[in-house]
Amino acid sequence: MASGGKELEYADNVQRLMKNQKNIRNIGIVAHIHHGKTTLTDNLAAEAGMMSKELVGERMLTWIDKQEGERLMTIYGATVTMAHNYEGEDYLVNLLDTPGHVDFGADVTQAMRAIDGAVVVGCAVEGMMPQTETVLHQALQEKVKPILFINKVDRAIKELRLTPEQLLQRLVALVNEINMFILKNAPDEYKEKWALSVEKGTVAFGSALKKWAISVPAMKKFGITFKDIIELCSQDKDEELAKKAPAHIVVMDMVAKHLPSPLEAQKYRLARIWKGDLDSQQGKDMLACNILAPLGATATKVVYDQHAGMIATARIFSGKMVEGQILHLVRADRDSKVQQLSTFIASRRVPISESVAGNIVGLVGLNDISVGETLTEPGNTLDPFESIKHVFEPVVTKAIEPKNPQDLPKLIDFLNILTKEDPTLKIKVSQETGEILVSGLGELHLDAKVERKIKEKGIEIVVSPPVVVYRETVAKPSEILEGKSPNKHNKVYMKVEPLEPGVYKAIKEGTIPEGKLKKKKPEVIDALVNAGMEKDEARQVVYIYNGNVLVEGTRGEVHIGEIIEMVMEAFEERMEQGPISREPCYGLKVTLKETKLHEDAIHRGPGQMIPCVRMSIDNCMLTAGDVLYEPVQTVRIDTPMEYLTEATKLVGGRRGLVIETNQEGTRYVVVAEIPVVEMFGFEAALKSATGGRGFQSLIDVSYKKLPNDLQIQTVMRIRERKGLSKELPKPQFD
Repeated sequence: MASGGKELEYADNVQRLMKNQKNIRNIGIVAHIHHGKTTLTDNLAAEAGMMSKELVGERMLTWIDKQEGERLMTIYGATVTMAHNYEGEDYLVNLLDTPGHVDFGADVTQAMRAIDGAVVVGCAVEGMMPQTETVLHQALQEKVKPILFINKVDRAIKELRLTPEQLLQRLVALVNEINMFILKNAPDEYKEKWALSVEKGTVAFGSALKKWAISVPAMKKFGITFKDIIELCSQDKDEELAKKAPAHIVVMDMVAKHLPSPLEAQKYRLARIWKGDLDSQQGKDMLACNILAPLGATATKVVYDQHAGMIATARIFSGKMVEGQILHLVRADRDSKVQQLSTFIASRRVPISESVAGNIVGLVGLNDISVGETLTEPGNTLDPFESIKHVFEPVVTKAIEPKNPQDLPKLIDFLNILTKEDPTLKIKVSQETGEILVSGLGELHLDAKVERKIKEKGIEIVVSPPVVVYRETVAKPSEILEGKSPNKHNKVYMKVEPLEPGVYKAIKEGTIPEGKLKKKKPEVIDALVNAGMEKDEARQVVYIYNGNVLVEGTRGEVHIGEIIEMVMEAFEERMEQGPISREPCYGLKVTLKETKLHEDAIHRGPGQMIPCVRMSIDNCMLTAGDVLYEPVQTVRIDTPMEYLTEATKLVGGRRGLVIETNQEGTRYVVVAEIPVVEMFGFEAALKSATGGRGFQSLIDVSYKKLPNDLQIQTVMRIRERKGLSKELPKPQFD
């Protein structure tokens, strides 16, 4: 599609199809790393005329950054908008290719907000892998309906040399395993509806690279059998097979028939992703995907371009957008003009004049925009969409400084741009040392999305070795302890205790939303109670921040409404940096029990109340036993049978714990828990120990108590690194 004429024809066609909402499909291609997402995307794009068919599996259309080709993996993901004809009707498919490496999983999380359906790519050779589970869980959490394409069936036939019966058994077992996961994790009302069915056609098998696929409806459509597939593939007649059963038709027919339109999906997805009142007019308009209503949209992706500035991808839920329109950014609370509206062919933006509800579009000109921003029209009041929250938290930190001090302002500005692109990147300037601290999901995450980008910007930097982000918490409930304001005129009495595990889990899974609870929302109270909190206490929760909960438990305090915002601010500050090592706090329930306040408001301003509340929280944590928890990765290690001993020794030598060991053919699968601080260099060590044939995949990240014999030395090491006093803080009761 190189010529201007073809591009204009493409844009006109997209504009026409955008208005037929029942035939729009917003989909994501999701999978474990190297299971064939981008090759499948290439296949579909090539058949839509967007690239050469001969380059499928080589060009990687959606690799928009040059390091994706160097690292041979998707890092950013991209959108491709294409048309497909199914049973005589034209469909518009907005396809989002996503990364498979866990370090770039935030891009998957963002994509889930934009899409209504997901093509989960499974691997016939490797089976269900950890990231398959992770992305499927993300989809189900966002009420995104899955269908399944089992890829690399050609390799299963040729390399594993399975009989037809064995191959069928293997494929059915994989479908059943994924179905069990869906039944366990899907919303209750969709467990049965979204279960995969080979017979109904929500499962297809094939080879994205060889361009062929099969499903039960396709067998009837093309007059081909599973036996024919095996015979032709075994005889290396993949080209003939691709003509008889083209992958793009099989997959796109499955998308058109089984994945929902925005008209269907918004009815059940909106309550999950939008904070507002569904019975309000704006709520009703977004539920109905109403084109004639005021604009309601959210930014799901932001990428910085040195020429165009910030380029955003947005999903429109109601109303429409037009080129040149002034939009109101709800979170930023400012207006900004859309200089260009576009559709996407990966990195190429094709200008369009307008887009309506139900579509995914590109926006140029909104330089204050960040991922998760809510968009509407100036003068229209719209509650914000839920924040886009990734399943894992940042666990690795590096200190970055410019070689040339004059580059410091430029470096900080650019880092702020990077955090707009990727909210899982956290930037802090240490008050003690002045260091710029950048935290991410792993070493690769920081290297690819921070260090590499800064160097490409032309800023020379010095980077520290990676360090782990620990968490501070308490081992047991504290007494109710006092905090005094600097002027001694105000006192607060608080209690700190471990948060109920079920509540913490529900917060992290997104069942309980984070943020300030200015209104008592019955659904939030019910979720807290269902997770294990007492009902009376759940009614008193006023703030949920980073997995910690603030409870306003006073009774009849006259001035509580005047100071509660300051209490929340102090709570947030202390949850960001605990008292003993200035690490973030974890799983705490902080309750304000009583206040004794000066009658005159001038004596209980922020300068008095914030230190007062901080002192009370510090006293509670230090007397209850402020302890460190460390991030621990649950990993899957695949190794040939003969290297099992070496692999398990490697785990044990890094304070790891082997959870289970299972044999799969000639290989062993080891599931182990290893502290993140011990994981630096683990991949290379595993390759060395297994003759280059072992590999590891992340299953989960959790926090576990640091062993007692490592507590003090770790605290002292952190304090020294942060420039804090060697003398540990003590409670203040003066």
